[in-house]
Amino acid sequence: MNNIALSATAQPRREFAGLSPYQWLVFFAAWLGWGFDVFDGLLFNYVSPICVPDLLHLTPGTAVARGATTFWTGALTSALLLGWALGGVLFGRLADRIGRTRTLLITMLTYALATLACAFAPNLAVLAAFRFIASLGIGGEWAAGAALVAETVPEKKRVQFGALLYTSAPAGLFLATYVNDLFTRQLSVVASNPSLSWRLVFATGLIPAIVAVAIRWKVKEPERWADARTEHAKLADLFTPAMRGRTLGGLAMAATALVTWWSCNAFIPMIARLLAEDAHQPPAKFVTIATSAFNLGGLLGTLLTVPIALWLGRRAMFALYFLSSSAAIWLAFGFAFPPETRLYLIGLIGLTVFGVFGSFTFYLPELFPTHLRGTGSGFCYNTGRIITAAGPIAVGVIAQSGQNPIDIVRWVALAPLMGIVFLLLGLGAETRGETLA
Repeated sequence: MNNIALSATAQPRREFAGLSPYQWLVFFAAWLGWGFDVFDGLLFNYVSPICVPDLLHLTPGTAVARGATTFWTGALTSALLLGWALGGVLFGRLADRIGRTRTLLITMLTYALATLACAFAPNLAVLAAFRFIASLGIGGEWAAGAALVAETVPEKKRVQFGALLYTSAPAGLFLATYVNDLFTRQLSVVASNPSLSWRLVFATGLIPAIVAVAIRWKVKEPERWADARTEHAKLADLFTPAMRGRTLGGLAMAATALVTWWSCNAFIPMIARLLAEDAHQPPAKFVTIATSAFNLGGLLGTLLTVPIALWLGRRAMFALYFLSSSAAIWLAFGFAFPPETRLYLIGLIGLTVFGVFGSFTFYLPELFPTHLRGTGSGFCYNTGRIITAAGPIAVGVIAQSGQNPIDIVRWVALAPLMGIVFLLLGLGAETRGETLA
């Protein structure tokens, strides 16, 4: 047996839910990697209403501070997405060259240490630079983790555990919500010092570095990768006649979902604070409720991708989620509901806009052969972020002009309808019933 690969079949056949102990270890390692990826990636969106005024020396709650926060939230989110895209492509190729586990370690250390560095940023320019470095690791982790799970779990369990892998995203958001709530509201001695509270939130981004080292000790490279490592992947290979349709289809589905998700989620904490003002309630309370509703909906929607994909197929699944996403966004933000009602309708946005991402961890690896799996998955999932980057900055610029962010975000309902157009044009391969190449 290859000395760098630890075969799942060589393990004792003590199984739980169809996986051996080692396969569960690999799954949990990738699950933690993606969960902390999302955790680190969203911390700025939680603390921006405190962080931006503090670094710009503005009075929180004023019109000037709100405008600056909206603009910088959009700008830094767009910068994050561009770095995410670049990291996804670069580290996706690296995962095919040096291995899934090694790449997982490098990416987790990158985003953990850079997020910690954000806690010491003296101004927004330095903060933006650290966020960009973190985004390189965040973008690269996804392709390595998805390929690792797809190539390790049994073929008959690949779809189920691919979707379960993405349940770490809501978990990461729950953790980010809790950390933000802890340092900005619950610990009064910290919350009373805004300049300290947001820095402590960023400092918790170091946690993944500890997990990354532990993962590298225990998880070996999958045999599939070891057997195919002599074939060197090139980006041009994604656009050969045999692969071009799959690559463009995967990119179209991912870009649609990403534009919708980021154009909504980047502004949920801000919208929750505005709703709290209308309802004369504590802003932190409304932020916690809104993000929790979004995360719970996302968790349920992620799990539902499994039966829908298995029963209806991948294309029908995407069509259902995109149509439902459009309806949920317009329902939550297009009608004059009371603030409390809007908060809970955000759960429907999570169910649809967030839930569809449970499919990408099994769908994108299905599209490519082993020697291209990291490169192809990383390219499709993360190149879509270049297109996505325009969404948050556009919302931020428009909102800075004085318009209500709620009135702007409701038009994001048009974004998932583009996915329907792509499907009608024949993009998006149907991979139901196919064996992993």
